[in-house]
Amino acid sequence: MSRLHDHPELHVSGRIGWLRAAVLGANDGIVSTGSLIVGVAASQPEGNAVMIAGVAALFAGAMSMAAGEYVSVSSQADTERAELTREAAEQLSQPEFEREELIQIYVGRGVNRATAEAVADQMMAKDAIGTHARDELGLTHTAAARPLQAALTSALTFTAGAAAPLLVAWFAPPASVVVAVAVASILCLALLGALGARAGGAPLAPSIVRVTFWGVLAMLVTYGIGNLFGATVA
Repeated sequence: MSRLHDHPELHVSGRIGWLRAAVLGANDGIVSTGSLIVGVAASQPEGNAVMIAGVAALFAGAMSMAAGEYVSVSSQADTERAELTREAAEQLSQPEFEREELIQIYVGRGVNRATAEAVADQMMAKDAIGTHARDELGLTHTAAARPLQAALTSALTFTAGAAAPLLVAWFAPPASVVVAVAVASILCLALLGALGARAGGAPLAPSIVRVTFWGVLAMLVTYGIGNLFGATVA
């Protein structure tokens, strides 16, 4: 039996696209909605201002995240397609230059000239565009831009993240909304950091600290503004 079967490798690079959008969406949902609720509650508004602001932040933020992700990732996808089209044209107009370019890439990675020539010829014979896309341009299928996936992931995770502080604000006594939402948001951010690190195969501690630090800072700023001006902060 081949020893390859005794050494399974679990790579997570295929998760990069949706994982980035998911972490960004959930983090933004928790931070923006939690901070907004804390800021509004700190101004001691009357009536349902806190819940109205929280619900508005959830829907507006989810749509904003979806639109922003779709536009930005679509731009990335357009750039990738343009690069591939340009590469295909160059291979037709100057095949020898493209071959030499690939050979030099392999030589630069430590392969001797003769082997690099043989590898370049074999790889280009099988899939010239794919080979140059991967080795020259750094474009791979697993990391390809997927606008719709990014948009849906961001919108859904933003909604899930925003729902946490919103639910806490709904059930917490008016006098305890600031503390309750702040604590719940920090805990959710810490959990998000841990889940993101675990899904990406990264260390837990740096991810948790990074995510919670910016969340705490955002809530402190909005609390200070709300408390200072005694007005709804948007």
